[in-house]
Amino acid sequence: MKPTIALHAILLLAVVPAHAQFGRGAGEWSLDGADAQRSFWVRTDAKISVPAIEKGGFGLAWKLKLPEASTFTGETVLLNGYIGYRGFRSLAYIAGASGHIYAMDTDLGRVEWHKPLGSGAISTGVARTVSLAFPGMPGPGRGGPGRGGAAKSAVGAADQGAVTIKEIADREAAMAAAAAGRAGAGRAGAGRGANAFPNGPPRRMPNYIYAISGDGMLHSMYVSNGEEPEKAVPFVPAKTNAGGLIVLSDAAYATAANAVWAVDLESHKVGSWKASGDFAGTGPALTPDGTVFVTTTSGSLAALEAKTLALKSSYDAHAAFTSSPVLFEFHDKTLVAAATKDNHIHLLDTAALDKPYAPQSIGFAADSLASWQDPSGTRWILASSPGAVMAWKLVEKDGAPALTTGWTSRDLASPGAPLILNGVVFTFARGNGALYALDGATGKDIWNSGSTVAAKGPASLSAGGMQVYLATHDGVLYAFGFPIEH
Repeated sequence: MKPTIALHAILLLAVVPAHAQFGRGAGEWSLDGADAQRSFWVRTDAKISVPAIEKGGFGLAWKLKLPEASTFTGETVLLNGYIGYRGFRSLAYIAGASGHIYAMDTDLGRVEWHKPLGSGAISTGVARTVSLAFPGMPGPGRGGPGRGGAAKSAVGAADQGAVTIKEIADREAAMAAAAAGRAGAGRAGAGRGANAFPNGPPRRMPNYIYAISGDGMLHSMYVSNGEEPEKAVPFVPAKTNAGGLIVLSDAAYATAANAVWAVDLESHKVGSWKASGDFAGTGPALTPDGTVFVTTTSGSLAALEAKTLALKSSYDAHAAFTSSPVLFEFHDKTLVAAATKDNHIHLLDTAALDKPYAPQSIGFAADSLASWQDPSGTRWILASSPGAVMAWKLVEKDGAPALTTGWTSRDLASPGAPLILNGVVFTFARGNGALYALDGATGKDIWNSGSTVAAKGPASLSAGGMQVYLATHDGVLYAFGFPIEH
């Protein structure tokens, strides 16, 4: 699905993400759930933080009623620091259920391009290519890179290209080395491979936005204009409800027709794994070694081989799962957490699904989990009950991870799935149509949108690059943030 090598070289200079001082910053939301681990967490931000919101000035930046969009599918995907022929840009992408893909300039609040895929309704959100590595935590005192950083010349040393390109390569190499080191330090087994990138570090290539059309084809479109360099590739069965699209440098994954599907982006070979029951939550989540984790309504949590989707191991919760798995680091392990219909969260070591920890009772069946780690090193798990957002701390108890009560938010009218942006928890109250910002450490209500949003009911949230995006069921996209100079 790639253009010629010559075209690669040209397009790399045009579309590779810029160094963090350009555009809106380093925080990316690349698919439904933010990343391959479905954490719903963006670690840093240049402007948005608890103290900044408490100080005032946070509010509606812009809103757009998108053409042909009666409703949306999935979350808004972000590309911050895009280098195009018109300079540095910040872009966002979302799918309309009617079959249209939209690209917006997030600085100016206007449609950059939109195109119909022409193959019926779209049932899953768009996605950008992601790395499997766990992103690193920010250093002390860093709120995240962005426009506030000092200007720097883009002229590099002889034969090394621009400084920005060299630093991107250095950063990718550092990420690969760090991920491989973390994986090598763990135990052998599922989810703890010796190399975080089993097929080598991700290659830099032209940026694409990916979507699955109603006929089951995987489309790869240039982020700049929506054009497709090659024909769409057969992926999932036509006219089925696809979900959970994840795209890596060499493969893509999604669920459809009670199966997980994988397509090799070079050979176009398709593999699948049939589930007993339907899939829970958003879709699959992947560990740094490429293992695919899925949860089902029949109570199974399955670990599948990369690409082939052969079953590696599984766990029976004896209750229907209600959320996707969320993956995260805890001490020297990679853990997976998922919620069940009997009001529990199940915690497991991805390397030992046959040795589960005691299920944790939370008092309700969560349909989505989020996870983040605060600067002190405390790991948090979040979920929305019918009337509040709740947060638990993950602690070590008798040699095993366990949840302890953290905080419960104020009463909220049917809050949706929470997300975390630089220590701020955002949720949309579907009952009264208001967006809320909470202190991630205490649950304190620090801001809400009041009557700004016209629609109540289902909506999707994403965040990054100094803005929070709310897509409502009436086809309107809202962006919230601090004022910026144009």
